[in-house]
Amino acid sequence: MTRAPANHGRYDYSPIRGRPRYLWPNGAGLAVYIAINLECFAFGEGLGAELAPGGPQPDVLNYAWRDYGNRVGAWRLIDLLDALQAPASVLINSDIYAHAPGLAEAFRARGDEFVGHGRTNSERQGILSEAEEAALIAQATAIIAREEGAKPRGWLGPWISQSRATPDLLAEAGYDYLLDWCMDDQPIFMRTTHGPILAVPYPQEINDIPMIVARKIEGAAFAQMIVDHFDEMLAQSAHEPLVMGVALHPYIVGQPHRLRHLRRALTHIAAHRQRIWLTTTGAIADHVRALPKGSIPGG
Repeated sequence: MTRAPANHGRYDYSPIRGRPRYLWPNGAGLAVYIAINLECFAFGEGLGAELAPGGPQPDVLNYAWRDYGNRVGAWRLIDLLDALQAPASVLINSDIYAHAPGLAEAFRARGDEFVGHGRTNSERQGILSEAEEAALIAQATAIIAREEGAKPRGWLGPWISQSRATPDLLAEAGYDYLLDWCMDDQPIFMRTTHGPILAVPYPQEINDIPMIVARKIEGAAFAQMIVDHFDEMLAQSAHEPLVMGVALHPYIVGQPHRLRHLRRALTHIAAHRQRIWLTTTGAIADHVRALPKGSIPGG
């Protein structure tokens, strides 16, 4: 007898065709957000993206390349966002406050949203015991709340890592939404043992780590991907509400030769701001939660 594939049980299959239609603020069909990942890494140990194959620890080449993002790249991205008058969702490792003092404060001064992103990207939460994972979530949440004056409402695990219990732990910790499940172009509700939690679409392809680091696609091609993705989603959004995210890491796209191309792509998106909703992940979550019951799959 053939055994059915294991199922997570968090949501049911729902084709995007035939779902209830709703609109974003100002009648827009497409919501667009820019996610800036503020990440820090341990020196001489733990995980980290690689510019080139790493040698024995301490791997100074790759550690310093990543550290460039907090020292230089993130500040260049702030300048770009300011020039475009664009908000950002800041996905922050809680260790950033000690590792790069003043950086979070600069995004706070812009009025950006802060999203929980673990303690550091030197670790994955999905491999921890349930108690250890709950402690990681609690520690990161408490530090962000202390610094920002309010608990973050959204979460993305470092390396998009989740255990089987993560949605339950996040709901128990008071999180409204998560970004790790990248299976749709609309927000959907997921089941947890503590009530539903919203999954807001997060990009795996319009994301500089999978594209530039993993697939070796360079800045010009990545920028064109952003433009093409946006133009196609804008056309599709005439028929159904959609969410497009752009996921950026300062140590990658903050490099000058890539930043120049990124500027072109984000300027293209901002030029359509009268037709779209240029927003944050938290605002998207607020909007859909206020819709009539039955508007969102799983709700």
